[in-house]
Amino acid sequence: MRSFVRVLVSAFALWLTTLIVGGSGPHGFWIHPLAEDNWGRIATYLLVALVFGLVNGTLGRIVRFVSIPLYILTLGLFGLIVNGFLIWVVAWLSDLAGFGLRVDGFWWGVLGALVLSILSGIMNALLGTGKPKREA
Repeated sequence: MRSFVRVLVSAFALWLTTLIVGGSGPHGFWIHPLAEDNWGRIATYLLVALVFGLVNGTLGRIVRFVSIPLYILTLGLFGLIVNGFLIWVVAWLSDLAGFGLRVDGFWWGVLGALVLSILSGIMNALLGTGKPKREA
């Protein structure tokens, strides 16, 4: 249940990120929906959030482990570059599918990843979904 709520939070944060970073029209950071109706847009946001969670959980762990020296050297700021790269990978995968996340360039991905992580962190903290499970 917690994973489902986290995907919903990520989808909502992704929608807010496209409003903040993308603005109006296809530039910067935006979503190309499955269909032009509301359900097509909602399904697209949910699919992109799920793909981002999968990419972040698999490829993200590998990239973060390999780049530990760069994290130490830059005092954690390299994390912005890693998150931008992961957003770019999600945009590339969704481009192969023909719908989903679109990013104009790498730095738009970094800015989108920064806004997305801030919004997701705030919403997960408010909902309590970021807390680890307690064992009974």
